[in-house]
Amino acid sequence: MREQRFDVWAAGDAYERYMGRWSRLVAEEFLTWLGAGDGLRWLDVGCGTGALTAAVAQRCRPRTVLGLDRSAGFVASAGATAPAPAHFAVADALSLPVRDEACDVAVSGLALNFLPDPGAAVAEAARTVQGGGLVAAYVWDYPGGMGLLNSFWAAAAALDPSAAALDEGRRFPLCRPDPLRAVWAGAGLADVAVAAIEVPTVFAGFADLWEPFLSGQGPAPGYVATLAPAARERLRDALGRALPTRADGSIPLTARAWAIWGTRPPRAGAGRAPR
Repeated sequence: MREQRFDVWAAGDAYERYMGRWSRLVAEEFLTWLGAGDGLRWLDVGCGTGALTAAVAQRCRPRTVLGLDRSAGFVASAGATAPAPAHFAVADALSLPVRDEACDVAVSGLALNFLPDPGAAVAEAARTVQGGGLVAAYVWDYPGGMGLLNSFWAAAAALDPSAAALDEGRRFPLCRPDPLRAVWAGAGLADVAVAAIEVPTVFAGFADLWEPFLSGQGPAPGYVATLAPAARERLRDALGRALPTRADGSIPLTARAWAIWGTRPPRAGAGRAPR
């Protein structure tokens, strides 16, 4: 069984082709669900290529919005395209360069499960939010809501049983409602709510779906990169046979994320943050 992990996230363009185009759809739905008001100070932890940060800047009329990520490559990609007032910096989610209670809303999109200590990261985000402010996030439903990855790992494991250990559905038990609620409660957050967000992921054809797996960005493409050419072709063919295909060659799938929010309890005698 392979012990390596292939959680490589560094090249913004490769990520956009692999998963970024769908993460932008989820970011829009997440902000609709969150329903935060205008003029707030936002922090986006693990901002990646900036999908959520940009959506905040475009939709929420923020006073400020800061995106932080440990990948310098992702931060560079995000900064090249995001609208004002979004700005970005390289930082560790477990040690945020933000003072206590400097923000009204702290969010994270599709990043928590890749952190070494998600509970500590949520507590650190909560530290930066003033009393009554929001701490919210969303993660892909790897165990059962990701049509693309569920099909990929099923095909991979049928050919190579050791691949099953790399399946995000097994590796990330956090990505379900109850574990998420437990993390938010452990960070001292109140009024916790969880919701499912589902978006269509329609591929123009099999090449549109398969070619991003050759990028080396993320667990599944990282696994593909380890395969010999013949094994890679067998996996490609098996995945193609397993997927639903329309008459025009397009492949209609869906992706589900779990979204969660909670509020930081106000200090005694303090008012609630604006919402």
